[in-house]
Amino acid sequence: MSALAQASRRLIMTRSFPGPALAIVESMRSRAAADPAHAIAFQGSPGANSHRAATEARPDLAPLPCFSFEDALEAVKDGRAAQAIIPIENSQHGRVADIHFLLPESGLNIIGEYFMPIHHALMALGSGPFEAAYSHPQALGQSRHYLRARGIVPLSHADTAGAAAYVAERGDPSVAAIAPALAAELYGLTIIEHNVEDSADNMTRFVILAKDALAPDALAGQAVMTTFIFEVKNIPAALYKALGGFATNGVNMTKLESYQQGTSFAATTFYADIIGAPGDPSVDRALEECAFHSKELRLLGSYAQARPRG
Repeated sequence: MSALAQASRRLIMTRSFPGPALAIVESMRSRAAADPAHAIAFQGSPGANSHRAATEARPDLAPLPCFSFEDALEAVKDGRAAQAIIPIENSQHGRVADIHFLLPESGLNIIGEYFMPIHHALMALGSGPFEAAYSHPQALGQSRHYLRARGIVPLSHADTAGAAAYVAERGDPSVAAIAPALAAELYGLTIIEHNVEDSADNMTRFVILAKDALAPDALAGQAVMTTFIFEVKNIPAALYKALGGFATNGVNMTKLESYQQGTSFAATTFYADIIGAPGDPSVDRALEECAFHSKELRLLGSYAQARPRG
């Protein structure tokens, strides 16, 4: 992509943020641009959960707001940030849409993970009652019982904090936003109620990505996870055969999800997490057997566990 095209793309992305967020976005981008090697990209407006995750997981890096997940990954690829932090799954609402496609396509490597408790607040300019509430689809899903019980219509927005900024910009006291409490402070809204999520143990898992994979010696002596994708052959018992090596070699698989590639509904790709890393003979044997029974197997990264598995 040419320098002019990149500049045009960044201008479009900036204009995609709600008006009340623009000055904060520009300030944060300026700080990140001053030292891209110490910047971390996240999706969402300032005050979003991903903003908080970036500052907690990497307090030494300057957070860089990006309008979409794809933009955050692109920021690392084109050198505007050294790392990106992306949510991939939530304990209440499952995996984050599109992430399982975007991660492999990005060409980036997972170098870490971060688990963060998620708490949502209902915020608005008025005091209610409210006809509708804007937020990211994940947050709306995590608060669906709360909204339904109060007759509030859920309306989708690109991110949680962006929804708060949009409500502030719109100026309508009959609509609210569901967002982190910090967003109310940033955009001049009043918090109507804290902790509106349906489950008290609401938790989101984030992964941290960079251009280069971690060197094996950087993980020495640590409990390690490895994430990879594989596409099985379209034959009977293909998945059974591909996974057999993990059982026979005693490798614990903690996550396995499938998604369709293309329109044939026959080419299934699987996203998997295992405990261990290449270089461990058991892991090497298991991955070799999985690759033998697959059309393709691609490692997305090995990284230290942020919390124990198994």
